Amino acid sequence: MIYLSKLLNQKVWDVFGRVVGRLEDVLVEHTEQSMPPIIAILVKDTANGEELIDASSLVTLWPSITLITRKEESLIYQPNGHELHLKQRVLDQQIVDTEGKRLVRVNDLQIARKDHHFYLTGVDVGGLGLIRRLGLDSLVRGTARLFNKKPKINVIPWEDVASIEHDDPLRLKVSRERLVKMEPADIAAILNDLDHHTNKAFLEGFTDEQLADTLEESSAEIQQVVITHLEPERAADILEEMEPDEAADILADMDRSRSEELLRLMDDEDEEDMRVLLRYHETSSGGIMTTEFASVPADFTVGQALHHLRTNEEALEDEFMYYIYILDDKKHLKGVLSLRDLVTSSLDKPLSDWFDEHTVTVSPYDSQNDAAYLVAKYNLMAVPVIDPETNEMLGIVTVDDALDTVLPTAWKKRLPRFAGR
Repeated sequence: MIYLSKLLNQKVWDVFGRVVGRLEDVLVEHTEQSMPPIIAILVKDTANGEELIDASSLVTLWPSITLITRKEESLIYQPNGHELHLKQRVLDQQIVDTEGKRLVRVNDLQIARKDHHFYLTGVDVGGLGLIRRLGLDSLVRGTARLFNKKPKINVIPWEDVASIEHDDPLRLKVSRERLVKMEPADIAAILNDLDHHTNKAFLEGFTDEQLADTLEESSAEIQQVVITHLEPERAADILEEMEPDEAADILADMDRSRSEELLRLMDDEDEEDMRVLLRYHETSSGGIMTTEFASVPADFTVGQALHHLRTNEEALEDEFMYYIYILDDKKHLKGVLSLRDLVTSSLDKPLSDWFDEHTVTVSPYDSQNDAAYLVAKYNLMAVPVIDPETNEMLGIVTVDDALDTVLPTAWKKRLPRFAGR
């Protein structure tokens, strides 16, 4: 393999063995491909300054950089704006390894020859890349052979590389297409390691749903930075896509005027949900509950309930439907059944068979610890939140939110989301 560090500042020779200049940079295009082709080299000559030589003039890159043409006949490359300078724009930059799901720094770049053309094949992010640039790789390899060990090479294939440079829209477009395939939790972990300015530009190409999912997995600081720097209309749209309890936490930590502005831009139903959640302290059961849950009327049969769940808009928003809550016309909780019980029961069975006056519930004013205790004691995936004055069901506290104060954050993030996911 050929490495960029071995090429930089090396002499470029023409077909008659005359020095054309020294190599300053290598240019590629079509960075969306798994192996972008090298299209030109930037050569510096003390007499003529810098010039771009078309890659079609190249015969070899290693062990010497030679051209197929005479010095005076070198084919000059005309830039079209789609080139990527490897030394200037990639070397020493931070990138995302989408396969390893981590933020890394580029220590060197790997180039390979195929037929009569050269291609960028990978990014060296290991220590050997740094050693190679210092000119010590031969010493390290010799030492490794002495101890019968192979130096560890850490090269990421180019197809797994995503750029995070905020001033490179061409590369960011390609990178976002790769990044959106990653899990939101992995993207959030990378965002937490980036500076605020890069974060903002990096996320501009995400859809509202993708950004909402990512922010739900991000730290409170990152959530505030991203939402604060978005246009108000888009910030409101993203908050609507988020779980109500997560969105309410973000709004609660904002400046009051900004929070009110975003609330007014939301749909009426979402705004009402947010205002309900904001009434309660952030560590109370009401403060951590979600208002999205699947419910069915108490006078239905199993068949009617199944049809309702397939067609009701609110029920369809509950992406992880574990419990079904049976409510009367005043939204009073009459009973709870699991989705498994519902789909395995006869269609004409009345839901009243599941009515239970002793269903485990919490008040919105109960502490988060109280909710966690009930979840653990009764092995629940979620616990209903009931208004003590009206007896109306307000929402549910899911197991992940209930245990937030009990489990370390890293452990809590491993739990599946049980409501609205």
